[in-house]
Amino acid sequence: MKTMNMMIVGVGGQGTLLASKLLGRMLLSKGFDVKVSEVHGMSQRGGSVVTYVRWGDKVYSPIIDKGQADIILSFELLEAARWTEYLKPDGKMITNTQQINPMPVITGAAEYPQGLEEKMKAAGIQLDAVDALSLAEQAGSSKAVNIVLMGRLSKWFDFSEEEWLKAVEESVPPKFLEMNLKAFRLGRNG
Repeated sequence: MKTMNMMIVGVGGQGTLLASKLLGRMLLSKGFDVKVSEVHGMSQRGGSVVTYVRWGDKVYSPIIDKGQADIILSFELLEAARWTEYLKPDGKMITNTQQINPMPVITGAAEYPQGLEEKMKAAGIQLDAVDALSLAEQAGSSKAVNIVLMGRLSKWFDFSEEEWLKAVEESVPPKFLEMNLKAFRLGRNG
């Protein structure tokens, strides 16, 4: 199989690292060689966070260059727009529609860009946008956005729902398992 390239992008504190670990666990269980590289920006202060995930028969490097990502999974709308140049022409962008104001917006130095979904679609990007925050709250916690998005991502893979649910079970603390399973199902079926 050819090597597949995926980026998980978001803002510090959104759970992107747990999502990359869940995905990595899933891919390893299917026998793929997997490389994951976490790049932390100002993650402790709500800054940009990106994780590269590459898998295939043999993967030599975790880094993804511009124009090479088959999939970008974005936890925040502006982060989706920020990383579009890394997407292949036929790649898929899965994004949460949630908007988290970056520091320049918080301080009043800039305004949050409007119409980002429409602009990405107009640029020819295959966009799958979902209100993951609302689905996470429906599951029981706004902190489950990452698991909702993993559910949404799972629709683009040929792995069974049961395999994904097992990976969720192995990745989250037992006391939060039921809520996370619900969040995953809402993302997958929503």
